[in-house]
Amino acid sequence: MKILLITFSIILFFSFRNCFVSGEKHKSGLSESTVTISISAVGDIMCHTVQFEYAKVSRDSFDFNPVFRNVSKHLSKSDFTFGNIETVFAGKKAKYTGYPRFNSPSDLLYALKNAGFDLLTTSNNHSLDRGEVGVLRTINELNKRSLNYNGTYVSQADHDSIRIFNIKGISIAFLAYSYGTNGNPIPKGKSYLINLIDYESIHRDIQAAKSANPDIVLVHFHFGDEYEREPSDYQKQVVDSTIEMGADIIIGGHPHVLQPVKFIKSHKSVFDSVLVAYSLGNFISNQRKKYTDTGGILTISITKNLFDNTLKISNVEFIPTWVFKGNTWNKNEFVLLPSMSAMNDSSITFLNKNHIDKMEESIRDTKEVLSKYYYYVSFN
Repeated sequence: MKILLITFSIILFFSFRNCFVSGEKHKSGLSESTVTISISAVGDIMCHTVQFEYAKVSRDSFDFNPVFRNVSKHLSKSDFTFGNIETVFAGKKAKYTGYPRFNSPSDLLYALKNAGFDLLTTSNNHSLDRGEVGVLRTINELNKRSLNYNGTYVSQADHDSIRIFNIKGISIAFLAYSYGTNGNPIPKGKSYLINLIDYESIHRDIQAAKSANPDIVLVHFHFGDEYEREPSDYQKQVVDSTIEMGADIIIGGHPHVLQPVKFIKSHKSVFDSVLVAYSLGNFISNQRKKYTDTGGILTISITKNLFDNTLKISNVEFIPTWVFKGNTWNKNEFVLLPSMSAMNDSSITFLNKNHIDKMEESIRDTKEVLSKYYYYVSFN
């Protein structure tokens, strides 16, 4: 099994193995004996019909950049940022659509790149909404914009290439799996197109990743029951099994609402306990029901002792976000807001009392669910 090693370095861009190229965003957190990095994760990135209609600027042009204008500074300041992209980019000829079979303008990818994303996980129940063609074109569009991807693949060789990112001297292997494809068939003989949750495959991939001696193995799962704020028995079983296989961090998506963050003791991890975020909810979507318009940016700080190579999770921070939908005095827009700071930001003039009330409610809901098991999360 091939390993893709992607190194983030200051100023210079280095390419390793299969020519995946990336660059480091910030100077090292290096002291005499330790280095600390920050990685940020967000939940489901969706694009319903009204979202691309609001973003349309001309017949064949869309601008999604304003959606992220208030959160991009938080995404960009991390050394590495990733999220689940729950749509495909099959092109205009395949017709742009929202739910139930997504296909979005590729302009969204430009906005995500500009906002600070380094990696987009592409394995979810909508990965095959436009079949094999959609999978392949989505990856091609990601490559055009120098956005890394994992979870769907163009070939068996691509599938077997484990993504390992070297971030300021700390290497992280990223794996991703989905519970299914909404019944959309995987072409015969092309199971490599998407990673599905299968214990044998997960174990094989973790072992293959570990053979390259990364510092950390991070696994993303698209799983669980939609709109449920507690993890299902299935989620817990998958997480427990994956921890036993040697995962160090587990991030989840699909329920479209936030679920608890907790530490689970492990004798197989490089850490004393594995950090598990069962679901990071929606990052951006048109879902407006209670809990579904709320998400956030989970930032994990990891410190490595350069003398003995031991690692620890030194901080966990969560920035709650809320999705504004409405008129911003300029036009109808979707705007992602860091809810705790947005309420006191005088430059955001389009919020009325109803908006403020909803943001306050979303903050309370967020603190309630994320503090349920792990009360050390700092909120900003």
